[in-house]
Amino acid sequence: MLDLEKSNDAQSMISRHTDEYNLYVAKSTPSANLADHEGHQLKKGLHARHVTMIAIGGALGTGLLIGTGSALAKAGPGSILISYSAIGFVVYMVMCALGEVATFIPLADGFAGYCNRYVDPALGFACGYVYLFKYLVLPANQLVAGSLVMQYWVSRDTLNPGVWITIFLLIIVAVNILGIKFFGEIEFWLSSLKVVTCLGLILLLFIIALGGGPTHDRLGFRYWKNPGAFKSYADSTKDLHIEGAKGRFVAFVSVLVTAVFAYLGTELCGITFAECERPRKAIPKAIKLTFYRIVVFYLLSILFLGMCVAYNDPLLVSAKGSTAAASPFVIAIKNANIPALPHIINGCILLFVLSAANSDMYICSRTIYGLAVAGYAPKFFSRTNKMGVPYFGVGLSFLFCLLGYMTVSSGSSTVFTYFVNVVSLTGLIAWACILFLHIRFMMACKAQGIDRKRDLVYRSPLQPYGSYIAFSLCVLVIFIKNFTVFLGDSFTYKDFITGYIVLPVFVIMYISFKVYHKTKMFKPEEVDLVTYRDVIDAEEERFAAEYEERKAVREASGNPKDKEWYYETFLGWLF
Repeated sequence: MLDLEKSNDAQSMISRHTDEYNLYVAKSTPSANLADHEGHQLKKGLHARHVTMIAIGGALGTGLLIGTGSALAKAGPGSILISYSAIGFVVYMVMCALGEVATFIPLADGFAGYCNRYVDPALGFACGYVYLFKYLVLPANQLVAGSLVMQYWVSRDTLNPGVWITIFLLIIVAVNILGIKFFGEIEFWLSSLKVVTCLGLILLLFIIALGGGPTHDRLGFRYWKNPGAFKSYADSTKDLHIEGAKGRFVAFVSVLVTAVFAYLGTELCGITFAECERPRKAIPKAIKLTFYRIVVFYLLSILFLGMCVAYNDPLLVSAKGSTAAASPFVIAIKNANIPALPHIINGCILLFVLSAANSDMYICSRTIYGLAVAGYAPKFFSRTNKMGVPYFGVGLSFLFCLLGYMTVSSGSSTVFTYFVNVVSLTGLIAWACILFLHIRFMMACKAQGIDRKRDLVYRSPLQPYGSYIAFSLCVLVIFIKNFTVFLGDSFTYKDFITGYIVLPVFVIMYISFKVYHKTKMFKPEEVDLVTYRDVIDAEEERFAAEYEERKAVREASGNPKDKEWYYETFLGWLF
């Protein structure tokens, strides 16, 4: 009875305060209630399993399965293992920082909203649009990667890659237009296939390295000794070779951008935090899973891949050309003389690319929708059809997907590199914004007497040094990521432009918004750490009471271990 009264009190507080908060938001931002108008509403058709798997699927894509090939050929297995580990640390600190802020008070408008609340509205505006730019470019990038994968079976001389881009584009547009329930189910099963295949690839590479393949050749760390773990930097387009320790260091730094691209999408689950039933329970679990996935999916894949494929492997070197098989995993399997399996794995990789393109179009349409209902983009982008799909947002993403047709007149791998340069910087800027807002959040907590150890449900580890170090690494990579354009006698202006164009755009947006709206960075003692906090506290109490009630009913009925228990115990960490 007492629990029921507490639950009713919590529900009453939620209803009362939510109405007050929504009224405040509507008055301060007139367009904020646009999402409640007829013809502007989204349909809530995603369950928790859908949201989780969409986040996993967004992180497992072309960067890991295809981009690692060029990185291995450029720098060697030792360099890419270190670079992926370093960027993996940055990603983990980004997720922990976002998790700490989100468990305190989850916001529906994502980390751009956190920037707006804890740092400066100008930073929230610039960060929001940079994140939109990322997902305007990513679908086209995935379509290019799909055309690369198809060239494993059909060369570009036989069939123009523009044909594959057209087919894939029509598929992802259809899935996005058919509604959120259909999209959610498609993404759940495709992402599940991604997870299973990645685990299978890791196990297979391990077996090959130990001599369990048809050749029975025990590779071990042979390729780390000959040709070596670290390759000196070389650029055939400039006829440039840098030997010795300097050359190995330059090669290592040059693949950091590839490592960043491989991890892009890991932060995507931060968008779903506000939709969790019990964010203060679900978010810490999601952060822990992020750490496990970084170790398992990325670092083990890189380690075993470097054991099975040499950086001077002829197939890997040729994969940089326009007739590339694209994936170093397929090369490893092919070298092991495993019949038919390379075709199966390449087929799975093709599904990975389509899944990534599909989810990227979805995020793009929802991001521009969110900017529109917040008043930062034209209102027509908030219009939805009967199935709740913001079709103008899908149309905008479709138009940017047409950039993929650049492969018709240029080498696919060259265009792929340009997309990597553009997109990786948007991701780095978004990560830097998250880390900076976390630093400001910690300063605000200290200034206002909030003890992080006592008053917060989840605390980011290794603080305050973790966020400072990760933020410094982000800023460093932002400025040096395309330093290779300055090496040699020639200047590659295309690489320079695509590598850095987003940075001045971000700065211009930030300064323009700041000057026009006369905003200032909040002082730590001025940051709002109160509004809506009681609502989250009440929601947590209500969900906790409901959970205990369901548990008591199960135990009373003699069935304490139901489907939910088995899922969380055995499958929840993976799917």
